[in-house]
Amino acid sequence: MNERVYCLYRVSTTKQVDHNDLNQADIPMQRKACREFAQRMNWTICREEQETGISGYKVSANDRDSILLMKKHAEEGRFDILLVFMFDRLGRKSDETPFLVEWFVRHGIRVWSVNEGEQRFDSHTDRLTNYIRFWQADGESQKTSVRTKTAMNQMVQDGRYRGGLYPYGYRLEKSGVLNKRRHEVYTLVIDEAKAEVVKTIFHLYVDQGYGAVRIAAYLKEHNVLPRQGDCWHPCTVSRILQNVTYCGILHNGAVHSQPFEHLRIISDDLFHQAQEIRFLRQADQQSERRIPLSTKGQSLLSGNVFCGHCGGRLILTTNGKTVRLANGTLLKKKRSRYVCYNKTRHQADCDGQTGYTMHLLDEKVTSLLHHLFARLAEESRETLNKSLG
Repeated sequence: MNERVYCLYRVSTTKQVDHNDLNQADIPMQRKACREFAQRMNWTICREEQETGISGYKVSANDRDSILLMKKHAEEGRFDILLVFMFDRLGRKSDETPFLVEWFVRHGIRVWSVNEGEQRFDSHTDRLTNYIRFWQADGESQKTSVRTKTAMNQMVQDGRYRGGLYPYGYRLEKSGVLNKRRHEVYTLVIDEAKAEVVKTIFHLYVDQGYGAVRIAAYLKEHNVLPRQGDCWHPCTVSRILQNVTYCGILHNGAVHSQPFEHLRIISDDLFHQAQEIRFLRQADQQSERRIPLSTKGQSLLSGNVFCGHCGGRLILTTNGKTVRLANGTLLKKKRSRYVCYNKTRHQADCDGQTGYTMHLLDEKVTSLLHHLFARLAEESRETLNKSLG
């Protein structure tokens, strides 16, 4: 009887899909080996399932579509043999994969590996061998993870580019150095034109009080294109403002390098100011906030002035008022006031007045500021330096 075979091919990273390094057990090599093995055994391959970028150690079989499909087809009796290049292609979880293999066998599916033969469960020894095999695979995955993480951390500490998408403001250049696979290594360098955009983003945020949405609109208005597409997204702007790489610091998770000055675009002081602004603008920092949430609006002091009686924040409210002119015409006027949040929301006892007319309070503060600036202009630079020093 001609046996019906399902094949499963899996690689942990998308880079292994078309790679020719035999040590990586890439998809083409697995497919070729399984087809040749099935031909020698006089089996008929009915279906081939391929998983790319799926970790057999991190991803549960219950979350893998190919495994779920094969289990469903096994229950329906659609195939007789499950063939893989090596058993660890089914998974590397010691607390799950041995039982997955046994599940298939219990449902009448013979499980074969090109390199390791058939996995049977005729005796206690077979079950123990099955468990030991995946226990070893689990351990290898953990050791591989440690080695990879250590290597990545070392690359960061040495100032080498570790792969992946590089930040906006930089570009990759060939270094002339080959790695162990004979591939040329790339190095990270500053893209001067894009670096100026990064500087603009930070200065707009720190010095002009712009938010991410307003910065994105500014860049679009000035025909500055992002890496992809034709307009900036506020999330992209936010990621730039949080990326410590612009201080010349490379990072891998929690591991950070010392600053590399040849990669620096932003000063430490400017970056730290941006982080403080981001922190103080968070919703849960309302009581501690010392900066405006917005620098764009009709009021001068909204959210940045406090009640002198209870210390609560004054917020802006606007309502309409209809007045009758001397000629009998009705005119709708907009009325804006600062009101004490604690008093209007009954958050705390306040013996002060509820509200203050916006333009009157703004005018008083503006007048006071003009007076202070005028006095400063009259003082000599030496006097100012002494008072500040």
